[in-house]
Amino acid sequence: MNTKIRLVVFALLAACWSAVNAQPVSNYKPKRINKAIELLEQGQPVYYVTVAGGAGYQEGKKMAQTWADYITYEMEHGSLDFTALREFMRGLVDGGPTKSGHRTPAVIATLPVLGIDEHHMRANFWVVQQAMAAGIHGILLCHARSPEAVRIFVQALRYPNAKPVVPGIGEGLLGNGSQGFASRIWGISPAEYMRKADPWPLNPEGEFMLGLKIEDKYALANAELVASVPGIAFAEWGPGDMGLSLNLPDGHGANETLHPQMREARARVLAATKKAKIAFLNTVRPDDVEKMIDEGVRIGAGSQEAAEKGRRYTKRQMPW
Repeated sequence: MNTKIRLVVFALLAACWSAVNAQPVSNYKPKRINKAIELLEQGQPVYYVTVAGGAGYQEGKKMAQTWADYITYEMEHGSLDFTALREFMRGLVDGGPTKSGHRTPAVIATLPVLGIDEHHMRANFWVVQQAMAAGIHGILLCHARSPEAVRIFVQALRYPNAKPVVPGIGEGLLGNGSQGFASRIWGISPAEYMRKADPWPLNPEGEFMLGLKIEDKYALANAELVASVPGIAFAEWGPGDMGLSLNLPDGHGANETLHPQMREARARVLAATKKAKIAFLNTVRPDDVEKMIDEGVRIGAGSQEAAEKGRRYTKRQMPW
């Protein structure tokens, strides 16, 4: 075999090998920046994975191709490190896009700022704003006891000229300059970021996804009030903290084995989310994910196996 023929054969073999091992090309065209909101608008459940606060650039780059639809960046008990969070977001961008074509998975942070009362939230809303300025897509407010605190939470994440204006929320508190780094992470202009940086579904074009942990007996007593605050997109009942609050630290686990008080707490929060027409977050497992979806769970905390089973059950079209 002469040299020219040998080179042609090698080229053909290399092309065949590349074709066999290449990742399938998706024709899906994202319609939103926030992948999780896009799925919820399609009526599809969302699945997430958690990373500890302090994760930086390398962790972000590795997680850019995660099986999950969004990443919870846990800073309630993890490290409250905004520099690391910004590096994590840069890593997601450099490791992306996702298989669905989104620039990054959505990222939702938990913070050591609690929704316990109006005074606490007014004193600490700057922490909420610092997290969002890192280019993340939402925040899950822990211990959401007070509707007044929740309204300030929403207000803190709106620009003063945001529309629609909502009675009781007040003029937005985001300031000029907050759009700089975040707009680069989102891959859009600062001006476009300021138009899109608003809570959904309050603003149908908004890309912020705000949630509540109705996770103690005080929050439970106000479940219907906090869940109905305009600008909230989802809520959960936080079984770990709920169990501590009800003095049932071992009263949670699979739904079939819940202590009766815990079962009642979960049912009340689920009913409150349905009444407010927001998504309910709950653990899903491979053996119960279909049942959870039928019950009304729209955000699943669980394994990749559970998520993929759920996606098949709902005939999801968006690649994962």
